[in-house]
Amino acid sequence: MKKPYRPKDPAAVHRNMSAIRATENRTERALRSALHRLGLRYRKYATSLPGRPDIVFPVQKVAVFVDGDYWHARVLQERGLRAFRATVKKKETRTYWLAKLRRNAERDHAVTLTLRKAGWLVVRLWESDAKRDVPKAAARIARAVRRR
Repeated sequence: MKKPYRPKDPAAVHRNMSAIRATENRTERALRSALHRLGLRYRKYATSLPGRPDIVFPVQKVAVFVDGDYWHARVLQERGLRAFRATVKKKETRTYWLAKLRRNAERDHAVTLTLRKAGWLVVRLWESDAKRDVPKAAARIARAVRRR
């Protein structure tokens, strides 16, 4: 017989979630270091801009977001609902996570549109892609900045 679904203890969830870094993660630090080596100077986490971009080049008006694959719904965006369902095993929580991650993706899209309307160039990178090839990600950002 299948056990009924029981949510995790809120204290355990809180401990787990608080360990996930929203800023200053290893990938972002490596990317910023590579940009600095390329001679580019930037600002971090511009609270004055919608979405609080991870890296900002204010003079060139370039905003860079390094989006985490899970929290920004990469599987859902690239491979669709069926692939997403395969990643969330428990049916009881699938509806919640689907709604949450869709809202995150919609918010990302709205932030991108708002910044573009204000004259900003928005560069969005998937964290796993940036982590796999930091020099390539830095070169992509450098090209965008230098074109502006």
